[in-house]
Amino acid sequence: MTDTRHPDIEIYVKNRSFDSITNWLQSHADQLDIISSKDNIHELSLRFGDHSVPVMIHEKVAGKAWASVWLKSDKSPWAQDLDCAHAASSEMDTQVRSIAGGWSDGDDPDEYWKVEAGEAEKIQWRT
Repeated sequence: MTDTRHPDIEIYVKNRSFDSITNWLQSHADQLDIISSKDNIHELSLRFGDHSVPVMIHEKVAGKAWASVWLKSDKSPWAQDLDCAHAASSEMDTQVRSIAGGWSDGDDPDEYWKVEAGEAEKIQWRT
């Protein structure tokens, strides 16, 4: 992985409610608006300074213990998925996973970072 800013951020948060996740996001954003919410899929808009960032939260993915949190912009406080995973894991006191590589040819789609208790390790996550 390079040190460049990722074009978007996606993490997987274990065993935390939609309210817990939105409270965590709100603690980093200047504003949080819920655009739509149906069943387990929620669309939000976060404002960080002058930038609006669309966010999708999909609950009960990958074995139902996980929620996908996808920030669809490079304008969030985190430069890379792993940065966001560390912050989320620490602040919500739970395990968080993020893709280890990227989505380019040759990257292992099952290789993820598992972040918990301040530690990060690469794992194979086959869902």
